[in-house]
Amino acid sequence: MAADIAEQPGGFARLLDGPHAGAIAEIAAEVARRRPRSVMFVARGTSDHAALYGAYLTEIRLGLPVASASPSAITLYGARPDFRDTLVVGVSQSGGSPDLTGVLSAARETGGLTLAVTNNPDSPLAQAAELSIDVAAGHERAVAATKTYTAELLALLLLVEGIRAGDGRLPADERAALDKLPQLAEDALADAAADDLAQRYRFASRMVTTARGYAYPTAREAALKLMETSYLPALAFSGADLLHGPLAMTDPDVPVLAVVGDGPGGQSMRDVVGRLAERRADVVTIGASDVEGASGRLAVPAVNDERYSALLDILPLQRLALALALARGEDPDAPRGLKKVTTTL
Repeated sequence: MAADIAEQPGGFARLLDGPHAGAIAEIAAEVARRRPRSVMFVARGTSDHAALYGAYLTEIRLGLPVASASPSAITLYGARPDFRDTLVVGVSQSGGSPDLTGVLSAARETGGLTLAVTNNPDSPLAQAAELSIDVAAGHERAVAATKTYTAELLALLLLVEGIRAGDGRLPADERAALDKLPQLAEDALADAAADDLAQRYRFASRMVTTARGYAYPTAREAALKLMETSYLPALAFSGADLLHGPLAMTDPDVPVLAVVGDGPGGQSMRDVVGRLAERRADVVTIGASDVEGASGRLAVPAVNDERYSALLDILPLQRLALALALARGEDPDAPRGLKKVTTTL
């Protein structure tokens, strides 16, 4: 897991340069030419969190309505929705789950434009789709996905911005900002604060993660990583949802990890941190600046657009999940009961 985490800056560089970026640009141009009126994502687990990031990008940057598919409606109940004028995007590290492939096959049969985003271009998911993006993360050693997640995030960002441009080519300022990502990721991973925080939380019995907007997928992915590597119950909430009831369970014994960036989503989270502080909750923020009411911070480099933060904020949280599992005497490379490819029907 440590090796996979460390490879992420190189993964960013690989996607941004050479044939992979060109292939994504061509697909973006084709999608723009086909002019879908809506988008549906289908994914599971970690990839579902990447798809959620893609949903935010699609609604905010493209102005298209987005839905999340219910695979069982098609694979268990035999439904055949009308997917005309819909871009259906399957996101999967392995591309090997039959239910995701089933959704893309049904969508293609009923007139949808289908796209697979996967780390295995020869997978059944990629074969079922009309279009396919290889996130080019390379072989992932650990069961817990790390580098494939951030590769999916970047691939979806390049796709959406390419569609927005119309011809797949990113504007010069966008490209210049993205070219900084590999070094920013190196800087984020160089900070050892997550290792220290793991010692502080090694005896925690449960945790809460929270964020809003582009950062909300980060909160959900962080909770999953904590659960699958440390077997620590971790609940992820939108900052807005947290205030609608779950806030009542927070207290000094329930650590809260709050992703608080400098964009609109992060600004809204500052009030949430304040409410948590009123309950004397132990709040650690993830972001580029300190937040009043928090007891600590996992620092990440500042960026000029909240869209990019999601690719960096998860990095110290991955390190925390790894360090916490080791501090609790667990093996994060081989979580009990889990396999690299999960097959669902």
